[in-house]
Amino acid sequence: MNLERSSGILLHPSSFPGPDGIGDLGPEAFRWIDFLAAAKCSIWQILPLGPTGYGDSPYQAFSAFAGNPYLVNPAILHDQGLLKTEDLADRPTFPNDIVDFGAAISWKLKILARAYRNFQENRACCEAEFDEFCETNSDWLDDYSLFRAIKDLYNGKSWVDWPEEFRKRDPKTLKKYWAENKERIEEQKFYQFLFFRQWKNVKDYAKDKGITIIGDIPIFVAMDSADVWSRPELFFLDDQCLPTVVAGVPPDYFSETGQLWGNPLYKWSEHRRSGYEWWIRRVRASKVVADLIRLDHFRGFGGYWEIPAGNPTAQVGRWVKGPGAELLTVLENALGELPIIAEDLGEITQDVIDIRDAFGLPGMKILQFAFSGDSRDLFLPHNYVQNCIAYTGTHDNDTAVGWYRTAPEHERDFCRRYLNSNGYDVAWKMVREVWSSVAVYAIAPLQDILGQDGSKRMNLPGRATGNWGYRFMPTDINADLAARIADLNKLFNRIPEINRIPTDRPVIEYENE
Repeated sequence: MNLERSSGILLHPSSFPGPDGIGDLGPEAFRWIDFLAAAKCSIWQILPLGPTGYGDSPYQAFSAFAGNPYLVNPAILHDQGLLKTEDLADRPTFPNDIVDFGAAISWKLKILARAYRNFQENRACCEAEFDEFCETNSDWLDDYSLFRAIKDLYNGKSWVDWPEEFRKRDPKTLKKYWAENKERIEEQKFYQFLFFRQWKNVKDYAKDKGITIIGDIPIFVAMDSADVWSRPELFFLDDQCLPTVVAGVPPDYFSETGQLWGNPLYKWSEHRRSGYEWWIRRVRASKVVADLIRLDHFRGFGGYWEIPAGNPTAQVGRWVKGPGAELLTVLENALGELPIIAEDLGEITQDVIDIRDAFGLPGMKILQFAFSGDSRDLFLPHNYVQNCIAYTGTHDNDTAVGWYRTAPEHERDFCRRYLNSNGYDVAWKMVREVWSSVAVYAIAPLQDILGQDGSKRMNLPGRATGNWGYRFMPTDINADLAARIADLNKLFNRIPEINRIPTDRPVIEYENE
């Protein structure tokens, strides 16, 4: 990819302020884009936008294709006539500084149900647009909506606990259920229609402001998902539809016992047999949602850690070869140039580097990782290559301030010496260091831009609860902060429209002696 030197901020939409318990795609999303534009940032990086389930993780969604209806903004629905004023009268009072997922989801589901009821009473308001959406997305929407409707029937239970006729997709059972529950299934489709309509408006606004959106594809899908339920042949499952092996990573920087993700693993032979059609559809759908795509756990395409199902940790497992360059070649042939950023962190082997470089994909550098070694550490900015994305940290890291306060003293000492700092304002010093690097993109989580401590961390890998709830306050972003960031972008040549180094040189005609 031909990327231009730029900068941006990592922030998920659920972190926006707002009155409905969780950040969403309403006025605060547009205010956020205006802030990025004022700060002369041209990148907004988000996490996966799929419908979240148990644990509220964007990386454990009910679908690799669907959107998260909890991000739908009620005020916009009201403006469009899909909600009445009285529909909003019983809005609960929510905390401002964190997402209370249980209460927020309960409220959003009420709102969505009321919007669907109002749509039924006056379908003319957007029926043609809704029908077009359903037809265009039928390749995933039909199975997903059926999946969610049946899940509601069984009070949210995982599909592996459904009765056998539903679990194993008995054709007669599904046909009968569809015929008797058309309205429930259509309601799920309508929620998706609302999400994608609102997201398109946000994305279009970002484009008008010169903002590139970096999305995120988790390499694996959740076991409790429409993807696994509808296409079990693509995964390693037994005759009871339970996984025989699951995903994770061995012990690493984040965890002494590794990370037991528990996702079912792909049966790559079946994907190959089908010409990787599921992956082509998945990446194509992601290109609609975002301009660039961070491919999470990229090393899993070279080789992945296979853990026997039922193991209590990820310590015991084996490395298994992935599809490698073959999959990327198929994707490139089907979709053109791949707008992919390789999340090449963790235990990276030469074959993974070779795959990344063969396709010219930028990798990732995390400054927080740089201080456990010496000056040869590849996460130190003076060792960066241009074709990489540099971060102070990601959603999986502590905030810069939180990291510094808890890091071993030898790392803190190295950090202070490297940043020429006494440790004061360490977050901004790290932002400045990343911005000054040769990396084509420089990105920081909003928490680091704001200098927030570890209490504002987005996610702690391996922790089952208490993640993903970060929200910033409306007063956290303002004109002064935008000006400070803009000055940094000017200083380090990260404003795309002005960052091209002049190549014109005066031409002088010399006379021969």
